[in-house]
Amino acid sequence: MNPSPKYKAEIQQMMFVSGELADPLPEVTTLVEEIVRTQVIEMLTQATLLAQKRGARTISTDELIFLIRHDKAKINRLRTYLSWKDVRKNAKEQEGVDELGMEDGGTDAKVKVKRNKIKLPWEANMMFTEAIPEDDEEDEEEIEANYATLQRLKNADDRTRQMTRDEYVHWSECRQASFTFRKGKRFREWCGMANITESRPNDDIVDILGFLTFEIVATITEEGLKVQKELGEDTEVKVGEGLFVQEGEGKSPLQKKHIEEAYRRLQLPRGNQTLRNFRTGMAKCKIYLI
Repeated sequence: MNPSPKYKAEIQQMMFVSGELADPLPEVTTLVEEIVRTQVIEMLTQATLLAQKRGARTISTDELIFLIRHDKAKINRLRTYLSWKDVRKNAKEQEGVDELGMEDGGTDAKVKVKRNKIKLPWEANMMFTEAIPEDDEEDEEEIEANYATLQRLKNADDRTRQMTRDEYVHWSECRQASFTFRKGKRFREWCGMANITESRPNDDIVDILGFLTFEIVATITEEGLKVQKELGEDTEVKVGEGLFVQEGEGKSPLQKKHIEEAYRRLQLPRGNQTLRNFRTGMAKCKIYLI
């Protein structure tokens, strides 16, 4: 039996940032939460199996990153997220050093915090004890990954360009929505983490899962919007006043059928994204990570 929804507000905000209306339908946010929870459980299960193969009792960040290795754009965004997380961590540590230096009468205690490039476990430079020269040139896959990330940023820029000040403030606040930030205990209970892993995963694991859950919501929303547009159901007549509501023809909210079809498409093997009817729904089958 699925637990009652616990992330309605966060999912509303994430979907809004990803292109949906500010107030998605309740049945839609409930369905999205169910999908995200299923995906998190699958990630933890697969990561645990990988950890066991290397003789470890608990999962590490490498297992989670390895699970999404085929999604170059997502890897690229995760890499950026982790590098800035490392910068913030080092900056806090340096603040402590600075305060200690001042107390000891030091005058040159400050150290520059450098943003390091996060290395992935399957890269060549992780397979040798000695450092190998890094190639600064981007390969085709990295260029493609960067393009996908830049395209998402461009879409956000296009969408916010015509916003009023109040609308943009609200949109910016929604960008901070998270399943895990200051919600670690709730998140662990929600996904049943203690029942999947033998030992308590560290905070880095939870942080990466927080990043990936946002990505799942964004991906399923973007795909749902594509489905809605293909069916010609993306507009409706709205009359009223207030934030994000204008007179005349407006945007129609996503329906459950749009999310169900989006999920079905994202579960198809690559290269087979043809549109079918909605009767398949949420059929039980092998789960692919979004």
